[in-house]
Amino acid sequence: MKERTALVTGASRGIGAAIADRFRKAGARVLTPSRAEMDLRSTDSVNAYLSRIGASVDILVNNAGINLPGSIREVLDRDLEETVRTNLVAPLLLARGVVGGMMERGYGRIVNIGSIWGVVSRHRRVAYTLTKAGLNGLTRALAVELAPRGILVNTVAPGYVNTELTRKNNTEQELAAIRESIPLRRLGEPGEIAEVVAYLCSGKNSYITGQTIIVDGGYTCL
Repeated sequence: MKERTALVTGASRGIGAAIADRFRKAGARVLTPSRAEMDLRSTDSVNAYLSRIGASVDILVNNAGINLPGSIREVLDRDLEETVRTNLVAPLLLARGVVGGMMERGYGRIVNIGSIWGVVSRHRRVAYTLTKAGLNGLTRALAVELAPRGILVNTVAPGYVNTELTRKNNTEQELAAIRESIPLRRLGEPGEIAEVVAYLCSGKNSYITGQTIIVDGGYTCL
């Protein structure tokens, strides 16, 4: 990964920050645009940012995402649109914007940060599950298309991770119950997710592509 250029979205905190730190330690040049630099809800903003840096990117990590809980009868149009644009459309636009340079160099790594809720689901996660399941499909489609050009594409699907988003969407009582429901009896840590992403984006990974890799302490085994 040394001297590679990596673009990591949603890197101001949590899993994204851990991934960016891990990449820097491996010698990568890491780009972590703020919302002011690139608003994932806006196609024009994404394309404008990519016009400046897209050709230089060797590694893309689509980490930014939002989770607005709601049942099917509670989902508001504006929340649905924001969730779909941030979690699903933006990763596609970013991939489209960086693959040209990757193709020219014959090397590229794309990792989409999904969720176990793209594989199974949970009450009041309609919009979130929709987008994370779609992200798994995007990963498979890109993997098939880009493999002949030396570009590997995977999804990492974390379970419950000790982040601000997890704490925001669950009460302390719910978090205690969640820990008991995980075979390892604890939440994952952002750094543990970052290690998996770092391997997939490194030169050590030469044959894994098109996969959704679940990192959940065994939660979905039950």
